[in-house]
Amino acid sequence: QVQLVESGGGLVQAGGSLRLSCAASGRAISINGMAWFRQAPGKEREFVVGISWSGDIRYADSVKGRFTISMNNAKTTVYLQMDNLKPEDTAVYYCAATKTWARVVIDTTNEYDYWGQGTQVTVSS
Repeated sequence: QVQLVESGGGLVQAGGSLRLSCAASGRAISINGMAWFRQAPGKEREFVVGISWSGDIRYADSVKGRFTISMNNAKTTVYLQMDNLKPEDTAVYYCAATKTWARVVIDTTNEYDYWGQGTQVTVSS
């Protein structure tokens, strides 16, 4: 089993920045990729950015140029640097991990095996 714990959410004004962290524990060696998803009220959970252990990184078009994913050398913690935040970025952000190895980042929720509890990001206008 793998446990994922997110941190770093909060309230920020439009144009501001936040940095989210997601720490994996347990059988982290079984992970082959991690991603961030988000879910706004009344909307489906959507892919934000992902990184695969094959080296691929993929961003949703809506966050390209504003968000940056990174991870530590041990591949147990991923970070999401969010800059130039907009009110439409308001959502609960979830960290996810997949056991599936793939050459490209997986961007569908059903392929992820482990999920964090979510952290709220609120961007005021």
